Amino acid sequence: MSKFELPALLYTYEALEPHFDTLTMTIHHSRHHQAYVDNLNKALEQDDIKNLKLPDLIKHISKYSPAVRNNGGGHYNHSLFWSILSPTAKTTPEGKLVEAINRSFGSLDQLKEEIKKLGSGQFGSGWAWLFVSYSGALAISSTPNQDNPLMDINVTNRGLPILGVDIWEHAYYLKYQNKRADYLDAFWSVLDWAAVEKKYEEALLTI
Repeated sequence: MSKFELPALLYTYEALEPHFDTLTMTIHHSRHHQAYVDNLNKALEQDDIKNLKLPDLIKHISKYSPAVRNNGGGHYNHSLFWSILSPTAKTTPEGKLVEAINRSFGSLDQLKEEIKKLGSGQFGSGWAWLFVSYSGALAISSTPNQDNPLMDINVTNRGLPILGVDIWEHAYYLKYQNKRADYLDAFWSVLDWAAVEKKYEEALLTI
């Protein structure tokens, strides 16, 4: 039976202060993400789904129940989110990734602006993404709830996510209240481009 676990963070809950506050990080990881993991395991057991790796589950999510989609997406999305944050973040991309960003968006500043527009414009809960499309080009999109570009429910905007911004209110409301745009600005201060570069290289080898 597939049995997923909450991934440990590579930093403490207070490490991303003052950009992401300690209480939000504690609740977000230990309660919200843990609930997705617990509920995903229950849904998999109920549906008798066994021995699937998380990316394979997400990639073929249309085959499974709404409970698997919602909680599997929550586990996948949050796992990616934690992995690209750091208290000692590399603040600008280099090499092949920055070249690809310039090709697709014109500049890093323009990419940040486009991500902010997506995140600010997403109605209700969801995510904003930078991903590698199956053509090899970088692309951006927003998704509702816990969906993501890897899921086969997407007719367009499909690919391998390398950067995701959580825009559910629980990700920012304790510190930023209804100022989602301020949270999206703060995100870039703790985004580790070294982690995103690694995911980009891995994605290019996968597509």
